[in-house]
Amino acid sequence: MTAQLHAQTQTGVTIWLTGLSGAGKSTLAVLLKDRLQEQGRAVEWLDGDELRRTLGRGLGFSREDRFENIRRAVYIAGLLNRHGVVTVVSVISPYADMRSYARRELPGFVEVYVDCPLPVCEARDVKGLYAKARSGEIPAFTGISDPYEAPDRPELRLLTAERTPEECVEEMIDWLTENRLYQPWR
Repeated sequence: MTAQLHAQTQTGVTIWLTGLSGAGKSTLAVLLKDRLQEQGRAVEWLDGDELRRTLGRGLGFSREDRFENIRRAVYIAGLLNRHGVVTVVSVISPYADMRSYARRELPGFVEVYVDCPLPVCEARDVKGLYAKARSGEIPAFTGISDPYEAPDRPELRLLTAERTPEECVEEMIDWLTENRLYQPWR
């Protein structure tokens, strides 16, 4: 079984969850990570908030700083992928050129657009970030005072206002299986 596990996880893949704050990226990332780990996969989750607190300390929210944060996430995902680790990345990554960069750099890149209407994201906002952005307390907030460029052709688009997190994870697993990036062991 060890040889089989090693052979099937030799090449990693990066599942890149992008969307507005509050769309459900982190929720889906955790559920997907847990599901893949239950199947014996080597999986790591790179969370946008955690990356900012650790590797992105000192970076602001200018376009250049946001891009630098993405470069760092891509670098880590690439290292993990080279060692056969499935990497789930949940970052807003608001600009199309950021996601294009990730796609160019990561051979096993899968873009998942976590699509949720802005009013629903605002209603889910337990930290009050949208309210602060609307009042001007937070400048350059994605979706309010800074743009979010929705993906044109993601591999997968998840409508999180219409489906449960579990249904969305099942859709990701189905897509990965159909595209031979994941084979369930049952």
